Amino acid sequence: MITASAARRAGLAASVFVLLFTAGCAGDAVADRTDDGRLRVVMLLPPRSGLSPFSDDAFKLSRLGIAETLVNLDEGGAPQPGLATAWSQVDGTTWRFTLREAVRFHDGTTLDAARVVDVLRRAGAARPKPRILDGVELSAEAENGAVVVRTAAPDPLLPQRLSSPQLSILAAAAYQADAVNPLRAGTGPFVLTRLDGTQGAKLDRYAEYWGGQAASTGIDVSFVPDGTARTAALRTGTADIVEAVPASQLAVLDKQRYRTVSMPRTNTIYLNSRKGPFADPAVRAAARAAVQRDPLVSGVYEGNADAARGLLGPALPWAAQRPARTERPAGPATGKKIVLATFSDRPELPEVAATVAQQLEAVGFVVEQVVREYAHIEADALAGQFDAFILSRATTLDSGDPVAYLASDFTCEGGFNIAQLCDPAVDQAIRAASVEGDLSKRRALILAAEKAVLETDAAVPMLHERVAQGNAPGVVDALFDPRERLLVGLTTRRTE
Repeated sequence: MITASAARRAGLAASVFVLLFTAGCAGDAVADRTDDGRLRVVMLLPPRSGLSPFSDDAFKLSRLGIAETLVNLDEGGAPQPGLATAWSQVDGTTWRFTLREAVRFHDGTTLDAARVVDVLRRAGAARPKPRILDGVELSAEAENGAVVVRTAAPDPLLPQRLSSPQLSILAAAAYQADAVNPLRAGTGPFVLTRLDGTQGAKLDRYAEYWGGQAASTGIDVSFVPDGTARTAALRTGTADIVEAVPASQLAVLDKQRYRTVSMPRTNTIYLNSRKGPFADPAVRAAARAAVQRDPLVSGVYEGNADAARGLLGPALPWAAQRPARTERPAGPATGKKIVLATFSDRPELPEVAATVAQQLEAVGFVVEQVVREYAHIEADALAGQFDAFILSRATTLDSGDPVAYLASDFTCEGGFNIAQLCDPAVDQAIRAASVEGDLSKRRALILAAEKAVLETDAAVPMLHERVAQGNAPGVVDALFDPRERLLVGLTTRRTE
C-alpha cells in the first residue's frame, strides 16, 4: 500500500515543473541565482486581498519587511518600540503614544500623528473589521504631535494590540476608496514595487529606511500553495527561504536546509454549533470522543507535532497549568450526515481530514469531504456553510496574547467564529480575561476561558504544529518567528 506521504515524495520530480511553471507566471518571483544580493523567498499562501493590511495578508507585509506597526513584541510577548518610541497610560481607557521622528514612507511622505490617527480610524471602520479589533471600540486623535488612543472599556492589552500587522501604518496614498494598496506605501526596509496577483511580488531595498539599509538588495517572492513544490524549490536551489516545509517532506531534505520551530498554532476541528447535526451538544460530544490524536501525530505529521490537550499548546508553557474540565456524555452519531471541510494550501490538512473522516465514520457519522484552496473556502466557512471545518490556527498571532484569538473565534460577535458559537458563559469568561492587567491573573483567566470553550465541544483541538522553515546553504540571519510575523530582517542575506 502506498501511503499519502510516500505519494507526495514520489511527486517531487513533477513538483519541480509545478514550481517552475508558477515562477514563470510570476515573472521574477523565483529567478535563477545571481550575485545581485537579492533573496528568493517562497511563501505558502497567496494574497487574498491584494496585501491589504486589514486582512490576513497583513502578515506578509510584516514578514517581508514592507510595513511596520506602532509597537513591536519581544520573544516573551512584551511590547517594544516600533514606529512609536514610548507610550503611557493616562487613565483606565486612555493611552498616549510618542512617534518616532524622521520616518518616511516609501513614497517620500512623512509619518506624523495625523497619519496614524487616520489609519486607526479606517481600521475601526473597516468591514470586516480586522480581527485584532474584535470586541474593541477605540478612537484616536492627534495631540501635540502624539497619538492619543481611547477605548470604550479598559484595555490593558492595547500596546500589544497595536503591534498587530493588521494595524500597519501606510502612506495616505495607499487608501483608495474601499481598497488598500500597499505598493510603495510602507515604512519598512523593503519597498513593494510590484505585486503579480496571487503569483508573486518584487521588493527593493529602501535606501532611506530609518533603521539603516538592509543587507539584501531586494526580495523576489513566489506564492506557492503546493507543499511539494515549495520543498522542490529548496532542494533544487531555486529558492533561498521557504515557508512551511510540509512534515512529510522533511525526510527528503538535508537537515542543514531547514529548522523546526514549535509554534503557537493548533490544528482544530470547528463544529457548527448553530445549525445542522452539531447544533446538538450531545452530537458534538460524539465527534469529540471519536477524534483520536495519536494517529494524526505519528501518521500525518510523522512525529513532527504534539497531541493537543487544549487550544493552547507547548509554545505557551504556562498553558500546561490548565484546570480540569467536564466532558459531556456522547450522544448517538449513527446516520448523522455531515460535511467536513478543509483547505489544501497546508498540505497536511487534507490528509488530516481524511483520517478524521474515517474516525467519525467509525462511530456512525456519514461524512462528505470538501477540500478547496483557502482563498476559495474561507467565506463559506465563516458563513457556517459546513458542519465541520478543520483549520490550522495561530493562537497568539495578532497580539502575542491568546485573548484576541479566543474573542475572534469563540465569542458571539467574533469575526472569525467558524464554529458559529454564541454562549453567554464563554463570552463572559473571555471578557473577564480581556480586562485583567495583572499577567499572572490574566493567564489564569485565559485558561478558564479555554475551559469554557472546550466544554461546549464546538472546537476540538487535535494537535499543535511544529513548523519547518527552509533555508538554502549560505542564507544568514533569516528570522524564525513562532508568531509568523517576521521572516526577512535587516541583516538577512546570502553569502554564497
